[in-house]
Amino acid sequence: MKIGITQIILGNISVNDTIELCKNAGYEAVELTLRDGTDCHPELSEDKFQTIARNFSTANIEISSLAGLKGNLLSLDDDERQSARESLVSSIEIAGIMKVGAILVHPGQLAVEGTYQQVWNNLVADLKDLVYLARSKNVAISLENVWNKFLLSPKEMREIIDEISSPWVGAYLDTANMMAYGYPEHWIRELGSRIKRVHFKDFNRREHRFVNLLDGDTNWSIVMEELRRIGYQDPVIHEVDGDIPTQIDIAKRMRQIVEM
Repeated sequence: MKIGITQIILGNISVNDTIELCKNAGYEAVELTLRDGTDCHPELSEDKFQTIARNFSTANIEISSLAGLKGNLLSLDDDERQSARESLVSSIEIAGIMKVGAILVHPGQLAVEGTYQQVWNNLVADLKDLVYLARSKNVAISLENVWNKFLLSPKEMREIIDEISSPWVGAYLDTANMMAYGYPEHWIRELGSRIKRVHFKDFNRREHRFVNLLDGDTNWSIVMEELRRIGYQDPVIHEVDGDIPTQIDIAKRMRQIVEM
């Protein structure tokens, strides 16, 4: 299982600096962010996206996923939701150009207006409409479990994925985002092959905060056992803040975890 890092926690780092960090730390995979003001922004030409992809391939670093969805798919405002859908379409198309197999989808924030079922129905309808595009681009739409008051249990995540009913829509499992109220083991067992990608984080329940890998309450040996049991073979990508020396140390921690 390859280990990797997401640009989400690296700020506006350049593509070349990301490649150098991966080489120095021994990361074999990366999650790129489509971010305005960087050299990997959503408005690049197709040729430039392909060049970025080749640069990582030449360095033997797999681009495991793309992140960069803007907007709120959970909004009940039609214009806001349409803007988020357009951003999602753009992300899928860019991933297709770069031959990246998955995109990270933060669904957005649940507001107090309306009902939970309304938001659920809207999200199901919107993602069903994009299945054809995801299939044509060979890109998995991967919903992350996040602190957004929505999809709070593995049962809910499984049910919404099954209602959409496409192998091109699944889960992007974050191993720590549920730990204030649940267990990553439950999510892996419940979701099984619906898990398209995995973020590694750790969490200290007593202090109610995210911590470095191996410094929290995650039972990593069980997490790895369960990931292997469901046949997960894609990269695991960490999402832990820190300077360059810290990122190099985290790579060592990740290797220790995946060897469990």
